[in-house]
Amino acid sequence: MVGRGAILIAGPTASGKSAEALRLAHELDGMIVNADSMQVYRELRILTARPSREDEIAVRHFLYGHVGAREWYSVARWLDDVKVALEEIEGLGKRAIIVGGTGLYFKALTEGLAPIPDIPADVRKFWREEGRLRPPHELHEELTRRDPLSAAGIRPSDPQRIIRALEVIDSTGRPLAEFQEAPGQPLLAPGSFEGIVMLPERATLHERADTRFDTMIAEGALGEVEQLQAMQLDSDLPAMRALGVAPLLSHLKGEATLEDAVVRGKVMTRQYIKRQTTWLKKHMISWSGSKN
Repeated sequence: MVGRGAILIAGPTASGKSAEALRLAHELDGMIVNADSMQVYRELRILTARPSREDEIAVRHFLYGHVGAREWYSVARWLDDVKVALEEIEGLGKRAIIVGGTGLYFKALTEGLAPIPDIPADVRKFWREEGRLRPPHELHEELTRRDPLSAAGIRPSDPQRIIRALEVIDSTGRPLAEFQEAPGQPLLAPGSFEGIVMLPERATLHERADTRFDTMIAEGALGEVEQLQAMQLDSDLPAMRALGVAPLLSHLKGEATLEDAVVRGKVMTRQYIKRQTTWLKKHMISWSGSKN
C-alpha cells in the first residue's frame, strides 16, 4: 500500500488549501501532489491558480501542468499517475501531501474506482457530437430506453453523465450502473492517511475568489485563453471547461466585453464553489482535522 502516512487536503476554490499544503510540506519535510483536475494542464498555469514557480522550487510538486490541453485526461489516468508519484515520494522517505478541489479524485483515491473499460475513440466521438446536437432531455430519454438502470440515477439536466452512460452501453452492451456496483480497490486504505477539509465561510470564499479572478486577469489569463483558441481545440475537452475559459473566449470572439466576461467568470466561480462545498460536506466532512 503506497502513500502510508499521506495527508489529504481538500477544499473549494480559494479556501487556502494550497497555502496549507506548503506550510505542512515545510513543517513535515513533505512533497505536494496535485488533486485538481484542471491544474494538470500545462497551458493553464494562471487561470487554474497553479503553484508559483517559486513555490515549486521551494517544495517539490507532482502532477501539475504535466498534461496537454488536447488530452482527454480522466480520474482513471490520474489514479495511475498518482500511484507512481506516491511510490517515488515514499522511496525518498518523504511525506506525501495531496491537495486539490476535485472530489472525485479523492473519492477514487480512498474508495477505489469502478472498473469501467476504455471507450473506443469512434464511440466517444459519436456521442460527444450527439451531445452538441441534441438537448440533454432527449439524450436522457434515449438512455432510459437503452439503459434504464443508469438513467434512473442521472438527472435529465446532466449531459456529461448522460453521454458517459451512453458511451458505456454502446461500447460494452452493459449498463454503466452495473460497472459502478463493482467494488474498486482504493490506493489509500482507511487509516493510512489523514484527511483535512478546508471550509471557510461562503462570503470569505466569494471575496477571495473575486480578488483572485481579478489578479489572474492582470497576470495574463486572457493570453492563456488566446493560446487555447489558437489551438482550435474540441470544445468538449476537459481543459476547455476550466473556470474562466468560456467567458474569456466569448470576449476574444467579440461576443462580450472584457468587463462582462470577468463578471460572468466570477459568477461561474461562485456557482462552482457551491457545488464543491456541497460535495465536501456530503462525502468528506467526516475527515479528521476539518478546518473553517
